[in-house]
Amino acid sequence: MKIYEELQARGLIAQVTDEPEIRELINEGKATFYIGFDPTADSLHVGHFMALCLMKRLQEAGNKPIALVGGGTGMVGDPSGRSDLRQVLTPEVIEHNCNRFKEQMSKFIDFSEGKALMVNNADWLMNLNYIQFLREVGAHFSVNRMLGAECYKQRMEQGLTFFEFNYMVMQAYDFYRLYNDYGCNMQFGGDDQWSNMLAGTELIRRKEGKDAYAMTITLLLNSEGKKMGKTQSGAVWLDPEKTSPYEFYQYWRNVADADVLKCLRMLTFLPLEQIDEMDKWEGSQLNQAKEILARELTTLVHGEEEAKKAEASAKAIFTTGSAENMPEAKLEEADLTAGEIDILSLLVKAELVPSKSEARRAVTQGGVAVDGEKVTDIHTTYNKETLEAGMIVKKGKKNFKKVTL
Repeated sequence: MKIYEELQARGLIAQVTDEPEIRELINEGKATFYIGFDPTADSLHVGHFMALCLMKRLQEAGNKPIALVGGGTGMVGDPSGRSDLRQVLTPEVIEHNCNRFKEQMSKFIDFSEGKALMVNNADWLMNLNYIQFLREVGAHFSVNRMLGAECYKQRMEQGLTFFEFNYMVMQAYDFYRLYNDYGCNMQFGGDDQWSNMLAGTELIRRKEGKDAYAMTITLLLNSEGKKMGKTQSGAVWLDPEKTSPYEFYQYWRNVADADVLKCLRMLTFLPLEQIDEMDKWEGSQLNQAKEILARELTTLVHGEEEAKKAEASAKAIFTTGSAENMPEAKLEEADLTAGEIDILSLLVKAELVPSKSEARRAVTQGGVAVDGEKVTDIHTTYNKETLEAGMIVKKGKKNFKKVTL
């Protein structure tokens, strides 16, 4: 099976323009394509995972990826799917985040000479001449068409700033610059980016002629990725300092039964024939499929040794309630009040829940235990001496933390 057909079989492709040309370029390894990443944090998360795996698949088939970090657009923020104005980051923070991204992407993408590029759109966006930009680029955009785009319609009721309104124009200009400066002939993005991506393709064809070799393809990246990127206790990061290999493993081990086969197809590099066999699995066999998913993805991000440790810890915790590699949460004395901490604050500080209301619900529903004893009183407190000795806090059936002071 050729790579384009494999992407289809794995359920990755949502919409395309110029499908015959795209299929030919990808299958022959002649695509130079880009995917954009806004540097709004100092780590990628699992919402980016599908894009990274896609880039790896296409590079292994001979195509050339460009990872575009939005040092410029990141200062504006994409209004797609948002109900508020994104916080504006300083140039220093954005630069730091971009550097961290490349470190993490290097586990998926070979950035050696000629194999791939990382480009920052701040290089061309930050020093634009406003009047010249409006004449050369803005003249190709219809405001009526832009307002009809789904990414803007969603924000019209809450209020769309002119600041954000420029995002589509800047993203289109990104593709135009990548096309001219690096020979980029294709762009990939999530299904919620379709309007922005079409704008880029149209801009190139209007400025370079209708035969300009610029293609667009959207995948099930963002709608699926955003859902994957969050858990009850917050984001799942690729940085082991933010999400430990054990927590990363557990995230994938605990996916819903209905999602495990989809995740195996989209995210792992297991042969499709092997995954198709798992389609026949039922009941307890689905737990085995989840273990395979968790092991494969943890190996991909954190390496085989860490994946083995995480798997061993998960099994030990499940059977005995303790393990050498159990994730830890370290509290500070400032987290205590009069030398104590209550169970609701403890659950939040340990990042087992995102809020005290979630903590209250977990306790009252009988889903919390400390050192093997169920906690049902929301006013339960723990003193400094107990915390210094260390305690195992459990929420639900599979979420554990060793909490120490």
